[in-house]
Amino acid sequence: QVQLVESGGGLVQPGGSLRLSCAASGFSFSRSAMSWYRQAPGKERELVGTITSTGGNINYADSVKGRFTISRDNLKRTVYLQMSSLKPEDTAVYYCRIAGSWTPWSQGTQVTVSS
Repeated sequence: QVQLVESGGGLVQPGGSLRLSCAASGFSFSRSAMSWYRQAPGKERELVGTITSTGGNINYADSVKGRFTISRDNLKRTVYLQMSSLKPEDTAVYYCRIAGSWTPWSQGTQVTVSS
């Protein structure tokens, strides 16, 4: 059973930083590309970025490019989302997901950017 558990969310001021983690189990993590998504209140879920299985290639949405960094540690079976220069528009529930999969969505972690 695929399990993805996000953590690290919270309240942060504009311009601040936050690091999200996603602990993975139940599948071949080291062979799987991973994606981060987010969903703001009243909006559709949005792809934030994707990292390949080895971490050799990473793609980001234009809205976060230059501010967010995706990384992974295959030994720890964890993918990370380092968020910097946060803006109120980044407020959303953040989810990790096996890239290209149709597995159920995990719980996500709430990120709130507000003064």
